[in-house]
Amino acid sequence: MLDFTASGLIVDNKEAHWSDFLTPKYWPLWISIGILRLLCALPYHWGLWVGKQLGRILYRLMNGRRHVTTVNIQLCFPELTPDEQRQRVKEVFENNGIGLIETGFSYWKNENFFRSRTEFRNFDLLDRQLEKGNGVILMGWHFSCLDLAGLLFSLHGKPCSTLYRQHDNPMLEWFFTNGRKRFSHPVERQKTRQMLRAMRNNHCIWYAPDQDLGRKGTAFVPFFGHPAATTLATTKMHQLNGSPLVKLDCWRKEDNSGYILEITSIDNFPSGSEEEDATLINRVIEEGIRKAPEQYMWVHKRFKTAPPGEKNIYKATKPD
Repeated sequence: MLDFTASGLIVDNKEAHWSDFLTPKYWPLWISIGILRLLCALPYHWGLWVGKQLGRILYRLMNGRRHVTTVNIQLCFPELTPDEQRQRVKEVFENNGIGLIETGFSYWKNENFFRSRTEFRNFDLLDRQLEKGNGVILMGWHFSCLDLAGLLFSLHGKPCSTLYRQHDNPMLEWFFTNGRKRFSHPVERQKTRQMLRAMRNNHCIWYAPDQDLGRKGTAFVPFFGHPAATTLATTKMHQLNGSPLVKLDCWRKEDNSGYILEITSIDNFPSGSEEEDATLINRVIEEGIRKAPEQYMWVHKRFKTAPPGEKNIYKATKPD
């Protein structure tokens, strides 16, 4: 019997430990984690280069994800030529490969390495909101350097709880949750009481509403000009405690010299309408993605849930 809590995975009524995953079925994961750990010991720029090559390999091997990414790019960037769209798909895979290495950096690399390489923009806005003592909903999106962004944010010294969806694989759940404890307090997204407690303790609550969660509790509103099932939970989170909503963008600099974390206010939220709020949220997320579109996780099926009467767009087109 498995149960999950904010403190980590519980296996057979006790908190999970690495020794719970020594059976042969977990050996491939241990080997993968070991390889990642070794790669993260490389000098920073070597690690990025290895990640890029890994992304190029995945581009060739993962036909299904390449198809999903191609459909997403064609839908969301119609202004690009076919050649430019294909190039962007390749860049997305390269950046996702780099993102895997950056995940390892966030768990194991000395945080002081990143202090001089991180540019914080508009964090005075966040400071002013936290001075009110009501916590902050820190809205993000699924960029390739997602976990590393958590470590970088922690360098600013503000307490942060991160909402996440539990992983189906118990060992990966243990690995990711314990890795993220280095820089945040992970909270499974269904644990409403723990979320509320963090808000009342004046924490930042990192939250990413940019994935397709199905029809329940969502509205179809535009995302890059196309209807996307978008969660209404952001408005409900605000209603729990009246905590203000701000956006956190993070991207790697084009020359790979470091990272930019930028805080942006979200005006006119809440609007009084959950659907209007969802429309606003998609628009500001889109603005963040456009700062480095190749670093977004376009490998996800953002348009998986089709509006009533329409076909699943990923099934309606043929993969390469």
